[in-house]
Amino acid sequence: MGRDEMTNLQSSRLRTTVARVYHNVPFYRTKMQEIGIEPGDVRGIEDIEKLPFTTKQDLRDTYPFGLAALPNSEFVRIHASSGTTGKPTAIPHSRKDLEMFSECVARALCCAGVTKDDTVQVSYGYGLFTGGLGAHDGATKLGATVIPASGGNTRNQITLLKDFGSTVLACTPSYALFIAEAVAEAGIDPATLPLRIGEFGAEPWSAEMRAKIEEGLGIKAYDIYGLSEVMGPGISNSCVVQDGLHIAEDHFLPEILDTETLKPVAAGRQGELVFTHLTKEAMPLLRYRTRDISSLNYALCDCGRTNVRMSKVVGRSDDMLIIRGVNVFPSQIESVLLEIPEAKPYYMIVVDREGILDTLEVQVEIDERFFSDEIARIDVVRGKLKHALDNALRISVKVTLVEHKTIQRTEGKAKRVIDKRKL
Repeated sequence: MGRDEMTNLQSSRLRTTVARVYHNVPFYRTKMQEIGIEPGDVRGIEDIEKLPFTTKQDLRDTYPFGLAALPNSEFVRIHASSGTTGKPTAIPHSRKDLEMFSECVARALCCAGVTKDDTVQVSYGYGLFTGGLGAHDGATKLGATVIPASGGNTRNQITLLKDFGSTVLACTPSYALFIAEAVAEAGIDPATLPLRIGEFGAEPWSAEMRAKIEEGLGIKAYDIYGLSEVMGPGISNSCVVQDGLHIAEDHFLPEILDTETLKPVAAGRQGELVFTHLTKEAMPLLRYRTRDISSLNYALCDCGRTNVRMSKVVGRSDDMLIIRGVNVFPSQIESVLLEIPEAKPYYMIVVDREGILDTLEVQVEIDERFFSDEIARIDVVRGKLKHALDNALRISVKVTLVEHKTIQRTEGKAKRVIDKRKL
């Protein structure tokens, strides 16, 4: 679809969405009245800036279904995001919403080269988290064979990969890394597995981690992006060119805004990713602030797809660490560590404060081949890592080397940061 045709489609759907939430959601009607706009003031996507933002806190404040545009009787499934930092956010779906969800995930899988002849092992968790059921329904929509493995029981995951002939693995990149490590420890040559594609998402991960996973499992690894509040996985996906993630922009209107001013940034510049629903029925959201840091590229991709690409998410604005006035993302640290052959892709970032000065410590596992009782040799490795991190981050970093398997593995989203400061 050409850009003009896409813009016309998005504008038509935006007008419909704005009218629906104004008339059916008191929260949005009040917000729009407070800033003096009515549905008729939004004629196309060029008027998107007139609309109010929606935040995760808004969903918590109206928990569970205060932002719904349909009665509860029209819900056919309810998902929820994690409540680890407060109340969970409840996300209802209508039947049409689930059809759209499965279509978007099917598109995403297709983008990575998955076909109906593939066997997809879904190792995301099933339940309120959207990953498991989202990937499951999308693979089913595509016509592929689905193995609903869910997360955990890594030994059994490997058995399924071998016995059922899985050609596609869908899980978090952290868990894929864990499976790759378990494959190596079991003495299995990844070349003997039929696995060929990895669809990994739900957390930021670096290009260096991608390379580690691809080597460890003998696959091509792709990014799948999503968040529960907007839909779940399948909002965007990288293609075989692997130069950004194509957004299903006929369903989700993207914006990139300056994190401080919340004004649009120039094309290609990084900022906060914001989405507006264009087709969601049960709970359409206006200008939902994802807190994810990305950029948009409207140039035609070499794969031939015309829909806009978002860059790989480098981190979240609310996960960004400010250390002595310097912005630091965990993904920056990961990129540096994985370029050092002695370092394993398992690390923990510890932030603390001594007096009025912030401190940053990076605890990193060292490959057991390089770990030695010789203090001099360990000091060389530590110095190498510290030099690389100091240069990349432009602040002084304390590096602590720890032995193999000291840092906890995870089957879901990895916890990489411990912030001990009382801010």
